[in-house]
Amino acid sequence: MKVTLVMLDGVQALDVAAPLDVFAEANRFLPKKDHYQTTLVGERPDGVTSSSGMDFKVHCDYLNFHADSDLLLVAGGPRYQDYRPSAPLADWLNLHARRAKRFGAICNGVFLLGRARLLDGREITTHWDHAERLVAQFPSSIVRPDKIFVRDGNLFTCGGVSAGIDLCLALVAEDWGQELALKVAKRLIVYIRRDGGQSQYSPYLAVGPDQDSLVARVLKYVTDHIAEPLGIEEIADAVGVSRRTFSRAFARHAHVTPSVFVDQVRIDFARKLLEETDVPLKTVAFRCGFNTAEKMRLIFSRQLDITPKAYRERFRSAATDA
Repeated sequence: MKVTLVMLDGVQALDVAAPLDVFAEANRFLPKKDHYQTTLVGERPDGVTSSSGMDFKVHCDYLNFHADSDLLLVAGGPRYQDYRPSAPLADWLNLHARRAKRFGAICNGVFLLGRARLLDGREITTHWDHAERLVAQFPSSIVRPDKIFVRDGNLFTCGGVSAGIDLCLALVAEDWGQELALKVAKRLIVYIRRDGGQSQYSPYLAVGPDQDSLVARVLKYVTDHIAEPLGIEEIADAVGVSRRTFSRAFARHAHVTPSVFVDQVRIDFARKLLEETDVPLKTVAFRCGFNTAEKMRLIFSRQLDITPKAYRERFRSAATDA
């Protein structure tokens, strides 16, 4: 299994180490003829310096790499959303990604795929903090900011930093089955599949927008009335926007519909109660405006891929142990 890992200066060290360790651990359980054989490809032959100052030795520079790949991955870096690869590098990446059986990116390495003209019409994800810029720079793509990893045909992308482990475990499971992926996960002491999307770390409440913006006014009103039924007409009236234009204007600024945003705010409040208190689920649902525990479970599961009960078991215990 020939794996090509593309890495440029400023790469996130874990975006390199995570795939290497997953595939190296998988090799422990595979016959030698089936081993993952990873080639590190850089922009220059003299190596790559990571964002943390760690130096990596590459096997070759891209101009001298001509082999086909079973899997080609581009590692991300903290500033890659602003990185503009040279035309020869972008062309090389386009050619080799299209020739590979599978290709993808870790974290915001997806921006390099976009600049190599590989994302049109494709479903993708990245670190939640870069998702808005990904949408703006590649509007023909379908960005799923809450997903830890996304597969679209032979294209694989994932969220930030440690999500590269999730992605590579999924690739191992696809290649050799879930049992082997589980063995690798146990060796690395990680979950075989993390429950919950990136919105476990949702920026909606942690990083508030400008106080006078439409999103901020909606957030304040929803927060102040979180336990009450909240209709579109009521919210539009409360923030001084006509019902006719409210949904369109809000979606343009928040990149989600008002109803999804309200559900997200309710979920953020529910998460806090689940993490910090032992009150019954039906009480959490009532305080957050879901009215019933069943409705909260349905919305929670849809947005986070985990039930409120499982979320509490996972994160309440973590908070208690900390």
